[in-house]
Formats: sequence, structure tokens, C-alpha cells
Amino acid sequence: MISKIPYGNTELTLELPDEQVSGVLNSNIGNLQNDQTEDDIVKAAMAKHLGSASLKELAKDKKTAVIIISDHTRPVPSKHIIPFMLEEMREGNPDIDITLLVATGFHRGTTPDELVSKLGQKIVDEEKIAVHDSSNADENVKIGVLPSGADLIINRLAAEADLLVSEGFIEPHFFAGFSGGRKSVLPGVSDRVTVLGNHCSKFIASPYARTGILENNPIHTDMKSAAKQAGLQYIVNVIIDEEKRVVMAFAGDPFIAHEAGCEFLKQYCRVKAVPADIVITGNGGAPLDQNMYQCVKSMTAAEASAGDDGVIILCAECLDGTGGDGFYRAMRDCESARALFENIMTIPQNQTQPDQWEYQILARILSKHTVLYVTRPEMKDIVTEMKMTYAPDLDTAVKMAKEIKGENASFTVIPNGIAVIVEQ
Repeated sequence: MISKIPYGNTELTLELPDEQVSGVLNSNIGNLQNDQTEDDIVKAAMAKHLGSASLKELAKDKKTAVIIISDHTRPVPSKHIIPFMLEEMREGNPDIDITLLVATGFHRGTTPDELVSKLGQKIVDEEKIAVHDSSNADENVKIGVLPSGADLIINRLAAEADLLVSEGFIEPHFFAGFSGGRKSVLPGVSDRVTVLGNHCSKFIASPYARTGILENNPIHTDMKSAAKQAGLQYIVNVIIDEEKRVVMAFAGDPFIAHEAGCEFLKQYCRVKAVPADIVITGNGGAPLDQNMYQCVKSMTAAEASAGDDGVIILCAECLDGTGGDGFYRAMRDCESARALFENIMTIPQNQTQPDQWEYQILARILSKHTVLYVTRPEMKDIVTEMKMTYAPDLDTAVKMAKEIKGENASFTVIPNGIAVIVEQ
């Protein structure tokens, strides 16, 4: 059996004996065919505007508007979305004052070059663009309290806009259930206080805070409330294929359109877990595998098929390093992954630490599984410091895994771990 694992802007080739492969878990999004262009798909969705007035109607009589846009860590094809949102808003109100607000959440700020890559030079040159900073208290304002009890503090531009709308894309998410929709507000343009409260250890540990689950998910409940309190009125969310091309779009009411998109996506992403001794996965290639922080997502897909003590092989380029200093230091400085996990579970909501959710999930996985990390040589020491094992290439990782689980060990392959919902 030969499989291709996305890795940066290329792929790694995996060859295994057929008799040792228990299963290959792939999203079926590649089977979704659409004869329209990416632009036409988006425009058709906006013409339907599910559950809401059109963007043109919403823009009438409004003085100011904010479009929340994705940041550099998300493969949202903004060039196929933002121009049409701008065009329709100005068709309804030529004088409306529009700001593009980059939803960085808890990530670093998006650079000028990354903005050009995402939006194109024309939009960067001609539009007002602000980059959200969750740590800048002067730029953020409290607008309410979340169901969890955490203060809801968001970017002042979003809070004070006459019209608040957003773009985004829908994919399975490892603790919010799905990305998109309400996530543009929380964590997208929320203050660190709000993000930390929402991402507390109790919520992350909930059995409902898992990939593909929205019902009873406490993290989703907070996020939905945040979007409502912020007054988010309209979204354009897309679904992309493995080549990151738009294959479907949903627009309109933030909750109706998002729910429709999630229900649509489920039928293409659900796969049944196939237990195996060794599970091999990737994080979707660039930009999704740009750092170790993001790659915890695909580990959760592998975790679901790795039994109680299976070996996980993760392939990720990690051009942007660890992706979070707190994330890195917590794993580096802990006595063991299990000790770190047990300590996190004692931390109350109002004492949640930056990146805690990410290293909580990684520590949970490492408490049960050996993780072999196929990445750039420059990352070798960091991988080791973070309680994982470095492998210079995929073939070497397979040999190392067999040394642990036996020469005749079984394999499950999940080429793109963030594209599937692995159900038990």
C-alpha cells in the first residue's frame, strides 16, 4: 500500500505491506464535485443568504462596518470571499466605513506580507485593516458575561461597529467541534481574559469537547453566546478540498448558515475508528502544519485509533517552530506528561494559563502514547524537550515504531488528521 501524507507544500510517500494495514481513514471531501468557479460558489451562497437579509440590505443606513477576517494560520481563501463582501456592502451603502479586522485569537499578529498573500495587494493597499491583539487591554472592551461565567471582552472595533460580519471556513475542530461561524468572535477577536476563561481545563476535558461535536459542548456554548452578544449579523463560510479550493459555501445568519455548513460537512468527514498498533497522520500540509501548536489537532485523530498504548507517527514541517512559547515551556519543563496533565486538572477557570488547552491535550495524548515526530532537523532538540521522539524521515519513523510494537505491528493511516471526524 502506498499513501501520500501532506507535509508543508509537498507530500511524504508512505509504503507499507498491505497485510499490515488495518485501514486508511480519508475525508471524502475530494468526492464533492462543483462545476462552478470558486468565485461563483461564494456569490451563489451570498445570493441565498440563509436566515437573514442580504449583506446589501444589512449595510443600508449603517455608518461603520467591521468584517472579521481569518489570520495567517487558517487556509481561508479570502481572495474569493472578501472582494464580494466589500462589493455588496458598498452596493447597499456606498459611504459605509469598512474595516477588515484580522482575527488572530491567541496567535501572533499577522504580518504585512501574510496579509498580501491572503488578501492580495489591491485590498491591502486600498482597505482599512486592523490586526487584533488579545493582550492589548486598551483595544478591547467588556460587553457582557459568558455562560461559563467568564467576562466577554472583545476588540473595540468589533464592539462598536454598526454592522459586524465575518468570513471563515468550516472544518472539524478538535475541541470546538467545528471551526467557522461563531469562532470569528471567540477566540478570533476576544481578549485574552475571555479566551482563557473559555479554554479552561474543565471544558477541554469534557467528553463533548471533541471533534465534530457541538451539542452539549461547553466551549461551543460560550462561543455561540459571544457571537450573539457581539451582534455578529452575517457570515460567509466556505468548505475547502484537499487542494484548499472552495467547493461549497454558506452565507447568511451566523448560526443558521454555520449549522447548515457543519451538517453538510459531516457527511464527508465522518470515518470509523480502526484500532491499530501504529497510527500515522499529518496535519494537512501548509499552512496548517506550520507549527507544533497547530499539529496537536491531528494527533487527536490518531489518538482515536491508537488504542490504549499505540504509537503515533506525526508528519509536519513546522516552519514556524513551536507556535507558542508557553506551550513549548510547559512541555519542556514538566517532570512528565502525566504529571503535567494531572496538575492542569487542578487549575480553576480564572487561573487558566496561556496555551494551557494545547498542552493539556498533548499531555493527555502523551500520557498514553509514544509520539514519533517527523519534521525538519532543526526541530530535533525541541521535539525531544517536549517529551516526544524525533524522526528524520517517515521510513525511519516506521522502523522505530516497529521496534516498539513489533515487526508485524498493524497500521492505520490518516493522511490528513484534521480533515476527519474519527468516531468510535
